[in-house]
Amino acid sequence: MGFDQYHEPAGELSQKVRTFARMMASLIEEAEAINWYEQRISIEKDSTARAIMKNAQKEEFKHFGMNLEFLLRQKKEWRIELEEILFSKGSIVRRGEAGEKKVD
Repeated sequence: MGFDQYHEPAGELSQKVRTFARMMASLIEEAEAINWYEQRISIEKDSTARAIMKNAQKEEFKHFGMNLEFLLRQKKEWRIELEEILFSKGSIVRRGEAGEKKVD
């Protein structure tokens, strides 16, 4: 059985790479769900339905964060770069460039 997340023959990929691909797919799916809820929340007129959607979106955000943390534990250079950007002040672009230099 094939999966769209593999661009190389799945049987030739290590278990570690296959797990990585699953977590990347999951991260993307969580981001999409967050976006879908954001759109639904923005137009929902019923306050109870909107509150349920907001609650569901928070769960998706938590899942996104857990997936991201798993991936950052696998790719140390990603963590180094993102530590320069995330939860910082100032220009996001400049922080990104500084983070990029740390891993070059």
